[in-house]
Amino acid sequence: MDGAEEELTAHQTALYDRQIRVWGVDAQKKLSKAHVLVSGLNGATVEFCKNIVLAGVGSVTLMDDRLVSEEVLGANFLIPLDEYANSNKSVAELCAQSLRNFNHMVGVSFLSGELSQMDGQFFDKFDVVVVCSFSQKDKILINEICRKRQKRIAFYTIDCRDSCGEIFTDLQNYTYMQKKGDERIERQLNYPSLEEAILIPWKDLPRKVTKLFFAMRVLEKFELLEGRKPGETSLADLPSISKLRKDLCEAQGLKESHVADSLLEKLLAAGKMEHPAVCAILGGILGQEVIKAISGKGDPLKNFFYFDAADGKGIIEDISVPSTVTA
Repeated sequence: MDGAEEELTAHQTALYDRQIRVWGVDAQKKLSKAHVLVSGLNGATVEFCKNIVLAGVGSVTLMDDRLVSEEVLGANFLIPLDEYANSNKSVAELCAQSLRNFNHMVGVSFLSGELSQMDGQFFDKFDVVVVCSFSQKDKILINEICRKRQKRIAFYTIDCRDSCGEIFTDLQNYTYMQKKGDERIERQLNYPSLEEAILIPWKDLPRKVTKLFFAMRVLEKFELLEGRKPGETSLADLPSISKLRKDLCEAQGLKESHVADSLLEKLLAAGKMEHPAVCAILGGILGQEVIKAISGKGDPLKNFFYFDAADGKGIIEDISVPSTVTA
């Protein structure tokens, strides 16, 4: 994400004229050199893919070996219904076909395989890695692989559970220019890994941290212990999850009422269901954040974002070890 020496072609300049007026030629050049990997194509990630393809990134690589089902079609607008009926193509292949039509200047491809099984060199081809509907264990694994590579790879997770959503960002050690009045000041943010963030004791976090953060950790822990895939839950699991919630809260020195029954019930009832409108919001926010990370323009999100359609609010939570912001 550092090099932007090559000039834009006349075609690129004409195609991206509007956004160049917003964020400048240098930012557009950086975007046109960036390579993005997206694994797990659900409603939120296909919205994200559409946004960055239209913005003009260099390439987007998709991974999702699932065959199309009614469940997959729920919030995924990239899969044509006429192809779904008799297709043996994977979700990634069908989505890639549709994405190419949004912007022929962007290279869109798909790969088969499990991202968690790929070696470190595989990741060196990318500047940004986005994963969706991965287990907590695999998120941590892939995040650590990205952090160990020689070049900085921006890592994001995005998950939508019906009317609620979560985005996690790890830009490692990130430098950008912040506008203050008429001046531009260099700022540096030091991001914790996902594992570091979720291991911070709950009682050490600010009291106003959204309860969605804690509820998502309870659900992920339950899925991990039960060997479930993300979203493979229902209201029938409420007694077991309530017991786990009690154990986790007590271990963290908090009352179990810290994570309300009503919130757990809402997330459990959702299962794998995604609300299209919430997917659009999450995908839009993530697209904006990736563009900022690539271009170095604008204050980046650090490091969790939550949205709940019940109140229509988006909340940024900095779940970090102390002293991770310098000027």
